[in-house]
Amino acid sequence: MLPSPAVEVAVARWVERLECVYDRIQRCHVWIDLPHRHQHQGARFQVRIALSIPGREIAVVHDPGRREVHDNVYPAIADAFSAVRRQLQDYAQIRRGEVKARVA
Repeated sequence: MLPSPAVEVAVARWVERLECVYDRIQRCHVWIDLPHRHQHQGARFQVRIALSIPGREIAVVHDPGRREVHDNVYPAIADAFSAVRRQLQDYAQIRRGEVKARVA
């Protein structure tokens, strides 16, 4: 997919939202691909995010299935960043000691 200023702005906004969840983000790389164009299934945007924080790497690949085809790149970006945000929130809770230990 060719670079788009509008898509770059959307990604930058999502990164800002991530910084509200955990402010120690060191690096965030985002790749957006349109691997195949299927006439019957529509566009399938693949969004990959690699996030570096102290002591951990978080990686998400959002590759929509058959039921979840986005004809627009923005919902695919939102889904991928939502998945990263959930992982980042879980990690932040563990770091703050808010998660209770499992009782066996």
